[in-house]
Amino acid sequence: MSDRWPEGWTRREDGHVGRGRDGFARAEHRQPAYGRDTYDDPYDPYADPHPGDQLAGHGRDDGGRYGPPPRRRRRRRWPRVLAGLTVVLLVVAVGGYLYLDSRLKREAVLEDYPGRIADTPGTNWLIVGSDSREGLSKDEQRKLKTGFTGGRRTDSMMLLHYGSGGTSLISLPRDSYVPIPGRGSNKLNAAFAFGGPKLLVRTVEKATGVHIDHYAEIGFNGFVGVVDAVGGVDICVKKDITDPKAGLDLKAGCQTLDGGQALGYVRTRAFLRADLERVEHQRQFFAALMKKASSPGTMLNPFRSVPLAMNATSNFLVDDGDHLHHLVRMMWAMKGVSGNDGVTTTVPIGGGGNSPSAGAYITWDRSKANRLFEALQQDQPIPRDVITR
Repeated sequence: MSDRWPEGWTRREDGHVGRGRDGFARAEHRQPAYGRDTYDDPYDPYADPHPGDQLAGHGRDDGGRYGPPPRRRRRRRWPRVLAGLTVVLLVVAVGGYLYLDSRLKREAVLEDYPGRIADTPGTNWLIVGSDSREGLSKDEQRKLKTGFTGGRRTDSMMLLHYGSGGTSLISLPRDSYVPIPGRGSNKLNAAFAFGGPKLLVRTVEKATGVHIDHYAEIGFNGFVGVVDAVGGVDICVKKDITDPKAGLDLKAGCQTLDGGQALGYVRTRAFLRADLERVEHQRQFFAALMKKASSPGTMLNPFRSVPLAMNATSNFLVDDGDHLHHLVRMMWAMKGVSGNDGVTTTVPIGGGGNSPSAGAYITWDRSKANRLFEALQQDQPIPRDVITR
């Protein structure tokens, strides 16, 4: 006989649990949820089927199941720290660059003039080593055997070219007999004596047909400071050199020259070929210097890189339009010259002569020199037969 109670359900009668026909009793929580009564009627729509869960303090997770409440995640700080460090490094880098760039000495050198050679492909630097004693004390001049002459004159001149045709470093002997605008013909270094860097650049452009894009000049003091800043330069000396006038006493063999020795090495003329052998030493030295300056041992060592940057920027004189990044690019180009891809040579020499105004001088082999400069004008590789070994 049915009591109209659904099968499988239990009911409470006088505090006891009744069973359904299947003989099993359904588990219930006797304790009411906080703040509300327990509803036993299974048909009551307001009854809570899981009151015990509320008592346990459990909640629902994202999957719809009941479980512990999610933990609050801590915000990671490393992205903020990394961003802060990046900003600091950028500020230091930009500030350092601007500071070093401001230390460069500048002069209006590359000015236009009527009939100036138009811009030519590739990049061309005129690099000048002057005999300026500025910054040297009397004792230092005496020690370095520089003499005490005031002013500045050119001691070496080189034309650096780089572009699609490769990198080349060409020596322009100071005794080269060339036309100087407004001064007739004379030695190349006389152009600097007559009109400074402006007239020298104009003379070189007229003689070579190559447009000069950048200018760099360094004196004796800067020369010595830069060499000492990198810890000396490695040079292989072909034979013993003794020259009291240059304060030089070197034995044949590969060795590291300090600033004073390196200065004497590029200045000495104690050879049968005098100025021609000297310009070879100058090219050899500058390539070795740039190789050492751009090496990881120098660039990554603050005890080398910082003094180098300070000495170079305070002693280089450049054109008004030149900046620090131009000098860095020049350094890398000079480094390439010392490799197999670069060419180092002297303007082909044709002979010599003598005049009352210029004294003894040398002349260029005009045919070969024209072919060499035409290659630079067109940013093409220099023909091998015009390269002086």
